[in-house]
This record gives sequence, C-alpha cells and structure tokens, in this order.
Amino acid sequence: MKRRRFLALLTLLPAAAAAQDITHAQPELPREKLTIVTHDGKQHVFQVEVARTGEQQTVGLMFRPSVPADGGMLFDWGSARDIEMWMRNTVAPLDMLFINADGTVRHIAEDTVPQSLAMIGSHGPVRATLELAAGTAQRLDIRVGDKVLNPIFGNG
Repeated sequence: MKRRRFLALLTLLPAAAAAQDITHAQPELPREKLTIVTHDGKQHVFQVEVARTGEQQTVGLMFRPSVPADGGMLFDWGSARDIEMWMRNTVAPLDMLFINADGTVRHIAEDTVPQSLAMIGSHGPVRATLELAAGTAQRLDIRVGDKVLNPIFGNG
C-alpha cells in the first residue's frame, strides 16, 4: 500500500511542478452538455468545459474567480483510474464529483477549500471528475449513485 501511494505521488510530481509555474487562468475550453439524473429522477443540465489534455487538466479552474451555477469543468481521464486532485491556485470553492466509467457518481467532495494543497481522492478508479460551484451537490441533492449523462460515459 505504501509503495502504491509513493508511486501515485511520483506521477503527480510533474503536474505539481508545472502547477507552480502557472500564473493565470487558461482560456475557456470547449463546452459540452452534461446532465445529472438524481436519485429522485430529476434532471439537472449543465454546460461544462471539458479538460482532456494533461495541460488542460493541470490548469483546470485555477485562478477563475467563480464557476457559473450551470457550468463547471469535466476532467476526462480517458480510462478508469484512481485520481487525486488539489485546490492549488484555485480561488473558487468547488464540489468535486468523481464518476465511474458507467456514469455513476462514486464519491463527492463538497465545498473544497480554495488554495489548499490537501489531496482529494476519488476512492477508487474513475473515468472522470466533475468540478461544480461549491454548494451545488447539496442544493440539487446530488448523491453517490446518481447518474451522469455525457458522451464519455456512452450514455449522452
């Protein structure tokens, strides 16, 4: 277990080094429709930016002063893997939804702390991470097990 954690940290080092050099927000990324279907059948539609490349994912929502209520950023990891995120250079508090390959929500980290270097884990392999404005998960009653619809999950 310690060896796996060490290897995971090693893979973060290049991104961590690159993140230290980032001084401004990236230009807005292409947006896609994403729908969250909650346990009670309600559908919540978002237009989210999609981060697919390593550079886009490293910068993410850094330096953005806010996130629109119907927006956010979807990090497409390409395949299911254990993920750890942080809030370095991120000034807006966020809710992070870690999403399985089939589109079900695996884990939710609510109201993350701006600028924090604390690692926020996916609690298992996920295909994507969705960052929304802090408070969105509570406001819309989004829970673990709810369904996310988007083409990367083969359901959107």
